[in-house]
Amino acid sequence: MLVSGGLLCCTAGLILWPREVGGAVREGLGLCYNVILPSLFPFFILTSLVISLGLAGYLGRLLEPVMRPLFHLNGSCAAPLALGFVGGYPVGARAALTLYENGQCTKTECERLLAFCNNSGPAFILGVVGAGIFADSRVGLLLCLIHATASLCVGLVFRFYRRRETESRGQRASSPIAAKRFTTAFTDAVKGAVTSSLNICAFVVCFTVILRLCTLSGLLPAFAGVLERLFAPLGLTRLWAQRLLTGLLELSSGVWSLAGDGSFHGKVAMAAFLLGWAGVSVHCQVLSFLGESGLTVWTYIGGKLLHGCFSALLTGVALRLFPLEESVSSYLAQQVEGIAGTDFYTALTISTAAAWMVFLAFFLMAALGIQMGQKTCGKRKKSVI
Repeated sequence: MLVSGGLLCCTAGLILWPREVGGAVREGLGLCYNVILPSLFPFFILTSLVISLGLAGYLGRLLEPVMRPLFHLNGSCAAPLALGFVGGYPVGARAALTLYENGQCTKTECERLLAFCNNSGPAFILGVVGAGIFADSRVGLLLCLIHATASLCVGLVFRFYRRRETESRGQRASSPIAAKRFTTAFTDAVKGAVTSSLNICAFVVCFTVILRLCTLSGLLPAFAGVLERLFAPLGLTRLWAQRLLTGLLELSSGVWSLAGDGSFHGKVAMAAFLLGWAGVSVHCQVLSFLGESGLTVWTYIGGKLLHGCFSALLTGVALRLFPLEESVSSYLAQQVEGIAGTDFYTALTISTAAAWMVFLAFFLMAALGIQMGQKTCGKRKKSVI
């Protein structure tokens, strides 16, 4: 009944506000064209190549002494973690699922990894949030460092997830690294990147329309009023409640709403929370990848909620230790206009260059891991002789 009522309300909204809904669709498509496709498509190809060509396996042997004690994960899981920090949502989740599908991590390891590998890219935090919203590169840098630190803290917490089950099975012996031919891997990577990018764009447009309908119908302000009454003792106003609800649904709209009035420290802390939580729109994108994989979604959802809480807490502590002054509003407007005007080809060039740099870094680290492995095998043979 609830779902049917919601669908009827959405249908009524589409009939009552066709122009506004059309504008929301155009905004969502513009965001996909100028931001989503150029920033994520190269990294989806990179993710598939790193894992399919066996680079993640070689890198895993190199980073096993780091990943196993800290996060109770095998070394191959370092690849999705690194890709998630560089590529942004939902590159890390896609990489973790690809790793699991290729048999390079167990189900429990993948569920642990999903809790903290799906993070915002530095370009979004430094450019859009730091320079665009707060007009201060120091705020962007602070949020970027806190975002990464909070993510690692979540990983440390989830190392205890089903740990007894993992220990009872014992650590897996290192198996031979299976790699596809480059032509096959590249073809599969491009096909998968197209499908993943289209799925993400569909959810971005969908949630842009949903937010517009909730605002036009008065549903979002009404829920904000309920939250205001519930949390009035904590000082939550209707404006802050509406910002929070917007960010809980869709990250980009939520952080853009922070450009208005309000306490500077409060806006920075809420931005940190929203970046950690990522929004229901991003969660739906990740769930579309999981599909019929059999992986539980609760470690992912719990990890993102914990990530947001850790980020807000660390931000409050950091702002007490390193107070930052609010920047000039006119400079803020100039920064927002400059970022919003970034064209498709510039964004695609920057994203592709970054993807190639990450690919080369993985290649060099994998080569180093192969050399170290060969030296270790040579020493073992000599000792046996």
